[in-house]
Amino acid sequence: MGKLGEAGLAATAGPARTLGMEGECRASQARSWGLPAGGAGRDSPGGDAPLPGSISSSALLQTEVLDLDEDEDDLEVFSKDASLMDMNSFSPLMPTSPLSMINQVKFEDEPDLKDLFITVDEPESHVTTIETFITYRIITKTSRGEFDSSEFEVRRRYQDFLWLKEKLEEAHPTLIIPPLPEKFIVKGMVERFNDDFIETRRKALHKFLNRIADHPTLTFNEDFKIFLTAEAWEFSSHKKQGPGLLSRMGQSVRAVALSMKGVKSRPEEFMEMNNFIEIFSHKINLIDKISQRIYKEEREYLDEMKEYGPIHILWSASEEDLADTLKSVASCIDECCKATEKRMSGLSEALLPVVHEYVLYSEMLMAVMKRRDQIQAELDSKVEALTSKKADTDLLTEEIGKLEDKVECANNALKADWDRWRQNMQNDIKSAFTNMAEENILYYEQQDVSFTEL
Repeated sequence: MGKLGEAGLAATAGPARTLGMEGECRASQARSWGLPAGGAGRDSPGGDAPLPGSISSSALLQTEVLDLDEDEDDLEVFSKDASLMDMNSFSPLMPTSPLSMINQVKFEDEPDLKDLFITVDEPESHVTTIETFITYRIITKTSRGEFDSSEFEVRRRYQDFLWLKEKLEEAHPTLIIPPLPEKFIVKGMVERFNDDFIETRRKALHKFLNRIADHPTLTFNEDFKIFLTAEAWEFSSHKKQGPGLLSRMGQSVRAVALSMKGVKSRPEEFMEMNNFIEIFSHKINLIDKISQRIYKEEREYLDEMKEYGPIHILWSASEEDLADTLKSVASCIDECCKATEKRMSGLSEALLPVVHEYVLYSEMLMAVMKRRDQIQAELDSKVEALTSKKADTDLLTEEIGKLEDKVECANNALKADWDRWRQNMQNDIKSAFTNMAEENILYYEQQDVSFTEL
């Protein structure tokens, strides 16, 4: 990965048992692979998603990622295996249309045709007798036929984004949903409605929606469409639909019971996946802490350095013989401050958000694995009940058949989305650290010039 130095970050399917379940499974797989679920006569914008099974289980995960020196005081981050930054070779997807299954080839060098553009901007504060909250303007431009217009403008608050995330998790339990920024900031770091905090959250919400828009399956979710297009009254009415409180509580209790019981035998590829997630979570959290500490120390260094310029100017007024030299030193310090501010701006805007986003991604991945295990645990419990003949065998056999198909669909969706997520993760982290390294090189070149001219 490179080094994080004291001065900053450097190159630092078993068959379906019923026709209905088989159709659902195929539709789920098609959406996960970037194909239309059916009926649409055009290609999905996510045609570059990798095919499940295009990479062997032995090469799926490599645990030597983001290796860190155990001595955190050294602030040293290195990698014994460059596989985290190396791009996996994915089999190119050949998109097909229901209207024609012949000669529909998408070449690798052909650019993706993006047809959904989302912008989150203009945060606005609202004060009521009960609460104070911020809403954000969301502008959506699209050429998709399922939308009633080509452009929409709505306002949404953070709770609305949270509702969307929950609906996506409910509809696609084993897809990797992009993370939302935390609801509450760490105490003492920044005020809740501080301008910097609002801007940081706006950028994170903007990325959240655009990651969903770029996802080959999530982008066609109906709740996502309603979130982007519905007027306030229509959206409020839609949010009230769905299962009631007692139903949700029953689902939660059942999920907790299944998670406590656990799965008897998790497939090997998901064991490897889970091991990767645990190691990745540890490493990325450590990098996040180190990055935040470096930024804090850089900020303290900059604040102190800003005091030296005026001091040298005042000093030059009382030392006629050293006046020119002292003014040159003050000018050099001023240039150093400008260069340091620019570098810190790059650190806070380019690297820190990327690293912290993948800290949140690691938590999302653990939740996805937990939901997959719950589906398998439900199947295991039914098989156990059938073996002990504790219930109607015919009914259990039918339920087991449906659950087997559900597990297969869930596994296939996760495997396909896992490959896609890993590719994006590698690109994002590599780009962030490379850009930071270039910023550091430029910074030290500017410092060298400043001292040379002194």
